[in-house]
Amino acid sequence: MLKHFFEKTILKCRIELKRKQMYKKARDLGFTHPKVVESSQQLDTLLNIYLKRAS
Repeated sequence: MLKHFFEKTILKCRIELKRKQMYKKARDLGFTHPKVVESSQQLDTLLNIYLKRAS
């Protein structure tokens, strides 16, 4: 149970970090830049993992 809590907490931190990185790239490069799109896809993957574990 405690392990699950820590895994979920770490995943939330990774999601927030990836989100901040993506916003910075979007601000610097534009929303349609390939690096921003790639970052968005990575964020989607993390969010999907989070949602899968939450259920």
